[in-house]
Amino acid sequence: MHRATTSSRGHHLSGTKPHLARRLTRLYAGLTLYGASSALMVSAGLGPEPWNVLHQGLSARTGLPIGVVSIIVGAAVLLLWIPLRQRPGLGTVSNVFVCGLSMDATLALLPDADSLAVRVPLLLAGVVLNGAATGLYIAASFGPGPRDGLMTGLHARTGRSIRLTRTLVEVAVVATGFALGGTVGFGTVLYALAIGPLAQFFLRRLALPASSAERVVASGGPPERAILQR
Repeated sequence: MHRATTSSRGHHLSGTKPHLARRLTRLYAGLTLYGASSALMVSAGLGPEPWNVLHQGLSARTGLPIGVVSIIVGAAVLLLWIPLRQRPGLGTVSNVFVCGLSMDATLALLPDADSLAVRVPLLLAGVVLNGAATGLYIAASFGPGPRDGLMTGLHARTGRSIRLTRTLVEVAVVATGFALGGTVGFGTVLYALAIGPLAQFFLRRLALPASSAERVVASGGPPERAILQR
């Protein structure tokens, strides 16, 4: 009886390793693709996602690359988790660095987009790929990004809906970024309307079944629906 139990436990552990490897692959592929898709939207010049409006404005004022600014802002937002009693996961910390580095690397490779015939497809590709990237890294279940965690943390502390807290935070971010010189345009509105449905679409197709133990280890972060709710 003891031998059978030991064998079963060993089989479970050996099965956990490839599952963890798949989750890690989804996490880092998703974060890398997120940064690259953000770069496509920035390069299109038709308005990036709300937080990148702020990053653009700060980049214009400081002279720092937008990806570096994204890393600095992400780290600053993560500090706001402390009074909100949020717990970061591996995905949270990785999000801060991988997305910014990937965005700067992609922008360095992209040629200038001068005509609408190039800029519009760049924008559309960026929005769709960002939805796929969001689905990938959320499906990995290693914790939300710092900005998503800020909004769910405010929801938990204030009792206000996630839709309201997200809207208020992103409106403030866009307004500040625009005042600093960031671009607000059709792309910003399109992203706000499309990212929730796109991310949910990809999440359903990319989600991996996880054991209860892995869910606890992952991060203790908010559920996927809370992160994606608009």
